[in-house]
Amino acid sequence: MSTRPLAADQTSSDEPARARGDADPLGLDPGTMRDLGHWLVDRVVDHFERGGEGPAIRTGTPQDLMAALGGPVPRAPGDPLAELRTLADVALSHMQHGDHPRYFARVPGPSSFAGVLGDWLGTGFNAIATSWAGGSGPAAVELVVLGWLGSLLGLSPAADGVITSGGSIANLTALVAARDATGPGVFYLSDQAHESIDRALRAIGVPEHDVRVLASDRDLRLPPDAVAAAVSEDRARGRRPGFVVATAGTVNAGAVDPLPALAELCRREDLWLHVDGAYGAPAALCDAGRAALRGLELADSLTLDPHKWLFQPYDAGCLFVQRPGALEAAFAFNPEYLVDTVAGAGEVNFRDRSLELTRRSRALKLWLTFRTYGADRIATAIARGLALAEHAEQRLHADDRWRVVTPAQLGIVTFELPGATPTEHRRRAAALAADGHAVVTSTEVHGRPVLRLCTINPRTTEADIDSTIERLATVRA
Repeated sequence: MSTRPLAADQTSSDEPARARGDADPLGLDPGTMRDLGHWLVDRVVDHFERGGEGPAIRTGTPQDLMAALGGPVPRAPGDPLAELRTLADVALSHMQHGDHPRYFARVPGPSSFAGVLGDWLGTGFNAIATSWAGGSGPAAVELVVLGWLGSLLGLSPAADGVITSGGSIANLTALVAARDATGPGVFYLSDQAHESIDRALRAIGVPEHDVRVLASDRDLRLPPDAVAAAVSEDRARGRRPGFVVATAGTVNAGAVDPLPALAELCRREDLWLHVDGAYGAPAALCDAGRAALRGLELADSLTLDPHKWLFQPYDAGCLFVQRPGALEAAFAFNPEYLVDTVAGAGEVNFRDRSLELTRRSRALKLWLTFRTYGADRIATAIARGLALAEHAEQRLHADDRWRVVTPAQLGIVTFELPGATPTEHRRRAAALAADGHAVVTSTEVHGRPVLRLCTINPRTTEADIDSTIERLATVRA
């Protein structure tokens, strides 16, 4: 049978498309499918064009949402356009809009339209990226994207990678691979490490006594001297130090651990250095971010989230491991029913690089984003986020009602109303969200109640930030 690729306008059969659809109990005629697709595209473009005019978040009650979306199991066919409207007007209007220009809470998700197009295409083709035999095209795209990202981050060309659902699974995958490669040992991390690290360590059965959570310094960073002292102490007790978990951009304040010093310590003590850059690592694509993230390339393993600062639709995380073969050693499996899909020379089965077997192709959207905009424009968008946080810091310094607690770092700034309690900060954040104008986070920094802005959306304006800060000061809480 010929494997010659079809021309773009050539179908794989001479049988009329309508006749094929008639035999499918779940089929729709091509005209209907096109009409529905056109409506869908228009609705999404409207969201990109005017989404910022609506609320940054809207939360419904369980009773109202279940009444609108639930009911008895549908037995008969419905009107797909009417049901699409219900999804858009009810389900998708009641959520946080991470791509809203005044969504500053947690970490925004300002997806690009090119990313949306790539995701649509992959979904429409039901693209799979599990084995080379079953998805060589999507697998090749993933390898290309990983190569581009690794190059931009300064990683070794020999680094292996995999695209996951997000930072939590990427971190878990990294920790499994690290322990598999070097054996059990003590993990050292700071009190500012993301909760996904602790959860992953518990999930993979690391004993509590093998997790050393060390106090961060005044700049919210993991102190190398404290790690060195803990390593020495553990060796004296007959325990095996094994791993340091550093953070490149803490979610609370954007702090970056001293990566060069930690890498040197790990080299000297034969420890695995994992860097959780799920939030901050993509900032290394721009000049200012690269300076703040010096030493990122020294990690043994590194995570980052393209659905944050690389402007991808949810979901997309990414893991790099700079010890070739470590991922396959930890995760590869070839049961009898997959004997026909064993990878050959130069081929990669991505099922062998994480816990996922069946996995969608998350790389298509990232590939199309890089091809559409280019790395330089993406870097410019990232730099915009850094500049917006610096603007917010200046605006707060100029307003004597506020006090900056942590300066702008990797697109995050924290601040307080002097004398305010955690409850008052939370009330102000909640009142602002209920108003719909903007969303911010209330949190704590070293036990100190603060409010926090995360400004990574390139569609955000300085006026958006100014109005949010002003409303926070005057909102009735």
